Amino acid sequence: MQQLKWLSKIPPKKLYCGLATAIIGLGIIGGVILKDHNKPVAAAEEIAIVRTAVIGTTKNTQEYTYSGEVRGRYESQLAFQVNGRITNRNVQLGSHVSAGDALMQIDAKDVVQTVNSNSAQVYSAESQLQLAESNLNRYRELLEGGAISQSQYDQYANTYNVAVAGVRQASAQYEQGTNQLDYTLLKANKSGIVSSISAEIGQVVSAGQIVATVIQDGDREVEISVPENRIEELRQAKDIKVTFWALANKMIAGKIREIAPMADPATRTFKVRISLLNPPPEMKLGMTASVTVVSSNVPQTITIPLTAIYQTGDTPTVWVVTDDILTLRSIKVGKFINETLIEVLEGLQQGDCIVTKGVHKLKAGQKVQAGGESL
Repeated sequence: MQQLKWLSKIPPKKLYCGLATAIIGLGIIGGVILKDHNKPVAAAEEIAIVRTAVIGTTKNTQEYTYSGEVRGRYESQLAFQVNGRITNRNVQLGSHVSAGDALMQIDAKDVVQTVNSNSAQVYSAESQLQLAESNLNRYRELLEGGAISQSQYDQYANTYNVAVAGVRQASAQYEQGTNQLDYTLLKANKSGIVSSISAEIGQVVSAGQIVATVIQDGDREVEISVPENRIEELRQAKDIKVTFWALANKMIAGKIREIAPMADPATRTFKVRISLLNPPPEMKLGMTASVTVVSSNVPQTITIPLTAIYQTGDTPTVWVVTDDILTLRSIKVGKFINETLIEVLEGLQQGDCIVTKGVHKLKAGQKVQAGGESL
């Protein structure tokens, strides 16, 4: 009430002027505040986080892996030495045989008849020899008594020599026949395991036709096929490791024993035999093996992921991070190393930091935060 009384003492004209001045001042202050409030705030600079990799020194070695098979060092492919029909088969696949064991037999009736004929010829030749020898002795006595001439005696001496030669010829033919009879049995020349059989009972085979294979007891090897462009690298290999699909955690050292002088006409690859230094006792013939060959004297190269390449036009480029700023750099690429890596011939060097993923979402001069791995 006292305040109202105080206001009532102020002349109305002054009161209205004071209120108007106060209202105008509040309006000016409010406008300034509103203007400052509506003023746009500078946007914060966006920093992208990218996955990067640092180019490092590549190793001067390279690994190649080949699939192979466990084989015997010596494999005998056996065949009959005479023609005939197989009548007996005494072994199965996987049978272990000793030297001299009969594996198969062919019908020997014709050979037996030939032997019998040769035997009769031997008896006949021996009889002719006995007769010629008796005549020679008789006519020698007549020659000494002067009853016959020297020319007559020489005739009987020549007949005797012919009979001796006839016996030798008949004996040789008989021996040949007995050999043919022995050839009707196919025998193992060494102890080993029968790995293949390609003829059955009742089949007619010819001389020299392979009917069975015996892997000799002893060393076991791994056979691989190598393309011609890697033969020289294989010759210079400094380390060879052999693993087996069926034997987990088994890694055996190996060495090259033999490289075929000519490529296989069908596959155009070279057969290579790898000797095993300490083969495990669990290893079996025919097992699948993987042979890893570490080649030395390989030129140093730089490889990058395919996802790091930013293709603009005909020239491949990569994003290089320098002081957290992106720059685009042209490179020259070489051959594909595998499905994810490619060789770089020019444009990069050791220590360069490149972006490996999301390269199509970046721009030159952009500030980024790097993080990744080393190549």
